[in-house]
Amino acid sequence: MGLVSAIPMEIESTESQQAPADVPAPDVPWVTVVHNDPVNLMSYVTYVFQAYFGYSKDKAKKLMLDVHHKGRAIVSQGSREEMERDVQAMHGYGLWATLQQDR
Repeated sequence: MGLVSAIPMEIESTESQQAPADVPAPDVPWVTVVHNDPVNLMSYVTYVFQAYFGYSKDKAKKLMLDVHHKGRAIVSQGSREEMERDVQAMHGYGLWATLQQDR
């Protein structure tokens, strides 16, 4: 007939458990990349960049031309969460977009 003590037992901590958690490296910026596709008109892509990102017509057109001629353009940079939001927004507009860590 043993009774379990209601008093918590002392747990001995090892040195590794007491060490501070590894401090993560600063959040490496992420980027949203829009890729060329055979569906969307250049004028529409320019419009999307202006409407969503608030870019000037000149900047939006330059990015659109990079997408058209180079096959892709980095359209925004920030935290992973922000870039996930931007990628989803581009998908909502019907554009092909991905995110990746900026190197």
